[in-house]
Amino acid sequence: MNLTFLTEISPMSRAQRLLTLIQILRRHRFAVTGTSLAEELGISVRTLYRDIATLQEQGANIEGEPGIGYVLWPGFMLPPLMFSKEEIEALVLGARWVADRGDERLGAAARSAVSKIAAVLPGDLREMLDASALLIGPGKTIPTVAVDLSELRLAIRAEHKVTIHYRDLKDRETKRTVWPFALGYFDHVRILIAWCEFRQGFRHFRTDRIFALSVED
Repeated sequence: MNLTFLTEISPMSRAQRLLTLIQILRRHRFAVTGTSLAEELGISVRTLYRDIATLQEQGANIEGEPGIGYVLWPGFMLPPLMFSKEEIEALVLGARWVADRGDERLGAAARSAVSKIAAVLPGDLREMLDASALLIGPGKTIPTVAVDLSELRLAIRAEHKVTIHYRDLKDRETKRTVWPFALGYFDHVRILIAWCEFRQGFRHFRTDRIFALSVED
């Protein structure tokens, strides 16, 4: 879908308003009334209806009608011009932290994401991304993890329970069945937060002390 029309509209304030309208709709899972949208954008309801119609003509899958509300269904991509210089710096810094302090697969995903963003950026922003002077300083050595943390992330996304073999601080080995719901990436350690069926409560487990795991159906 061609979105160059957004940069060719005069005055530019309307182009920015259309992009802001898309952002607002993307934030809401359910229909938003035209009145609410118009108030947030600082425009009249009539102007809001014209903006909705313009976006629909350009391929935005916006459903709804006056008096009921509007919802933007997935699939409408924002153009790269939506990135400000500060946003580019934030993306680069965050990706560099993940690449340096995340696990191997997450680090690779961060580098891949930055490459994809760079490929669609305008030339000046691409140069800024490549030459970013924001760096990640040295951190504490992260203990080696014996298991694949991507399996834990998959279990969290799929809401599957996991059987882990765990070695505690006293070097005692236990087998636990847990329902993972968060994975914390701290500067010196990674922590799995889960509901433990054995303890019947929330517990946290250092991932470097998990020496085996299996994701259950």
